[in-house]
Amino acid sequence: MISEQAKLILASASPRRLALLAQIGIVPDAVRAADLDEAPLKLELPRVHAIRLAHEKAQAVAELEPQAFVLAADTVVAAGRRILPKAETEADVRQCLDILSGRAHRVYTAICLIDPAGIVRERVSETRVSFKRLSAAELNAYIAGGEGQGKAGGYAIQGSAAAFVRLLNGSYSGVVGLPLFEAGTLLASAGFAASAPR
Repeated sequence: MISEQAKLILASASPRRLALLAQIGIVPDAVRAADLDEAPLKLELPRVHAIRLAHEKAQAVAELEPQAFVLAADTVVAAGRRILPKAETEADVRQCLDILSGRAHRVYTAICLIDPAGIVRERVSETRVSFKRLSAAELNAYIAGGEGQGKAGGYAIQGSAAAFVRLLNGSYSGVVGLPLFEAGTLLASAGFAASAPR
């Protein structure tokens, strides 16, 4: 039986994921991001890409923390089969939003949990998001604000980009970066007691 005292390591540097876990009463004992090449493989589909990266992140940290629960996640924004990048520059944000403007897209967030016994559990949330058509003024203002940089698909739904969303069908927290229903279920199935004093 796995000890309830096993540490929980969040294999992510994302402050959003940390805040989302706190919403459901889970505070990791440590945060340890994996340093990986996150480029898609040739012909890799968005869902598969998210699952692969979540698994690789969890595995990399679990090798360093074999006695802990290790939770990792990866979020991919896709227009059809096209994987949109994590926008690093204003030009990246503009390119992403030009693609997303006036159309629906999908956000896949895969989570992977490796427990102290080495058992791997995985889930993926798929959310359909529809954007209104963005005017040039809206696009320029959003880009100038800098909010989309560093974000998958060039936008942060928890910020001012919420005004662009016409329809969301799926997990809001999954679009932010960590689907809480799936994360809570995964941790509970592994025997991690979220309500235990940490």
